Amino acid sequence: MEAFAAAGAGFLLAVLWFDLMHDEMARGHDGDALPDPVIDGVTRYYAQVTRGASPMNRLVGLAMVGLLAALVTQIVAGHDPRWASIVSLPLALTGIVTAIARTVPTAVRLGQGEFAEPVAASRAIRTIRTDHHVAIVAIAAVLVIQLVSAAS
Repeated sequence: MEAFAAAGAGFLLAVLWFDLMHDEMARGHDGDALPDPVIDGVTRYYAQVTRGASPMNRLVGLAMVGLLAALVTQIVAGHDPRWASIVSLPLALTGIVTAIARTVPTAVRLGQGEFAEPVAASRAIRTIRTDHHVAIVAIAAVLVIQLVSAAS
């Protein structure tokens, strides 16, 4: 089961890495509004990955469900070492619940151009960036835990 959990975490980590490459365009800019080229670049990216990539964008959701299913199966089946499963599940939920509740809806709205004002668009971009920083740490931890667990 570690292989399934590690594969799901690895896939999600790769997706987060690509998202962060675009999110990081916002780094280093002071003030309420980001420069127009930054807003335009990030907005175009999220338009593409949330709407333009259909149906492939659904694979991210499938990976989230698969990762959670693998972790729950580990816990129910009494996976050894048990601590790895028990620690991995809340870490995975941290990234996944945040994505479902806030990150993805904000990215969809950004990609649809719902944030017409530069300050509102900048706030959305910074929120997505912060969410992705939290998620990448959590999912990377799940991957490391699962790999260490598999090796022991």
